[in-house]
Amino acid sequence: MLVSTVSASFDDAASAVNFGGEMLGIVAFAASGALLAVRRDLDIVGIVLLAAATALGGGIIRDVIIGKTPPTAFTDLWLVAAAVVTGLIIFFWQPPVRLTRWPLEITDAVGLGLFAVTGTVIAYDFGLAAPSAAMLGITTGIGGGIVRDVLSGHVPAVLRPGEHLYAIPALGGAAATAVLLQFDLYTAWSGLLCAALVVAVRIASLKFGWHGPRPRSAARGDRT
Repeated sequence: MLVSTVSASFDDAASAVNFGGEMLGIVAFAASGALLAVRRDLDIVGIVLLAAATALGGGIIRDVIIGKTPPTAFTDLWLVAAAVVTGLIIFFWQPPVRLTRWPLEITDAVGLGLFAVTGTVIAYDFGLAAPSAAMLGITTGIGGGIVRDVLSGHVPAVLRPGEHLYAIPALGGAAATAVLLQFDLYTAWSGLLCAALVVAVRIASLKFGWHGPRPRSAARGDRT
């Protein structure tokens, strides 16, 4: 009896952590969108819109692809509220532009990791096979950043030449999550560990200048 009680308590705690991780992903991506809007000198509408689009864009793309309509972003208003409130906080805080660079990179990395994992789990629970779920996890992870960059007038990070690792960490986190799901080993804690590894690799790539492999012709062109 004691063992079952402890196990139930552990599962409840894991579920709470998993929900908290999802909300943290929303807030992190919303913050990255809002901080970029500040760097682009947008007004309150632009800041809130970019925050919401960044936080919810990847999930909307995922839900439309798997046929989950209307997308969760339009049925769970807590997600919208979290994104909008985050954008408003950034607006009223009014951080100097010089303080938006590293916070932007860190919040973007956190959102990337959490959404790569949660996107994979949602797609798998919807009935997709593990490889397809991993693909949707990557889409969820990088989708918000792509929407943010396009709306702010930037080439998306995943397409920029010489960009630090972005899609590759998301691929690793989504693939690891899919494997755990396939073999019924996934828990909220293992999911958070996968997300943490994605965040760590992304931030390490920024610090140490890691880049994805490029064609030899492109590398020779850099030296000429």
